[in-house]
Amino acid sequence: MPQEHQTDRLTAAVARPDSPDRFTRRYQGLLDHYQLHGRRTNSASPHENGDVEQRHHRFKTAVDQALMLRGSRDFTSLKQYEIFLRDLTRQLNQGRKERFGKEQERLKPLPSTRLETCSRVDVKVNRGSTIRVHRNTYSVHSRLIGERVTVRLYHDHLDVWYGQKCVEQIPRLHGRNKHHIQYRHIIDWLVRKPGAFGNYRYRSDLFPDSRFRMAYDHLKDHHAAGKADVEYLRILQIAAKEGEAYVDDVLSHLLHAGEPISSDRVKELVKAGAGIKTITDVEISPVFLPAYDLLIGMEVKR
Repeated sequence: MPQEHQTDRLTAAVARPDSPDRFTRRYQGLLDHYQLHGRRTNSASPHENGDVEQRHHRFKTAVDQALMLRGSRDFTSLKQYEIFLRDLTRQLNQGRKERFGKEQERLKPLPSTRLETCSRVDVKVNRGSTIRVHRNTYSVHSRLIGERVTVRLYHDHLDVWYGQKCVEQIPRLHGRNKHHIQYRHIIDWLVRKPGAFGNYRYRSDLFPDSRFRMAYDHLKDHHAAGKADVEYLRILQIAAKEGEAYVDDVLSHLLHAGEPISSDRVKELVKAGAGIKTITDVEISPVFLPAYDLLIGMEVKR
């Protein structure tokens, strides 16, 4: 560890009306844990952190160039992008190992214990099976309705603890008034109270993909609104228990074939297993290679 830690003048960035001292307390806790002396740059003197800002600029430029050489900025997952950045950082630091080794000799050792990297919030699960954390809404399992849970909030996800056990890990939402509702959490509750589906605030989250939405529209065209809601919720419950991918294939098959859709029919086909072909299944007949032999020696007519 170094002896000092320097920041910009962050008053405008962190002094929010609702919690003006929250950042100050957490930052002071960081300094106390690592036994650091904190200091900040002078007013209107951004050049005092110029070396750090320049390093940020150089790194972003290197990332941009590496992406151009890669030929694509698309990644299949966040994990793949993290590996890409880690490899690039290792490559950039290859020429700095000797100087970094000399600098390490002047640093203090790390503390014996690790600083916790999350904040904790105690919340109550409301009757809609959701919790409110930092102005965003998340669903949890309906069996927790009315119970108090502890949420450990990390930079990219949050863990929900109940009875000394982590019962849920949810991707963290950034911003305000957003929601992350998983139908598996609330489907049993909704099946018992199907009348709540029609006016459910987060109903859009209960359509995993376009096939489920099309199936619901099909049900509404052929049944009364209440009956359509009941049938769709039962189909969603089958997806939660038997597997969303299986139900998705069944719905695709029924929609493409123009067959009536019902929860009983979906359950029957899911239980049947194999044999369902979707519109994305492509069959290519084997190529008759001897036919190419007939081309040998043939004259080309002009």
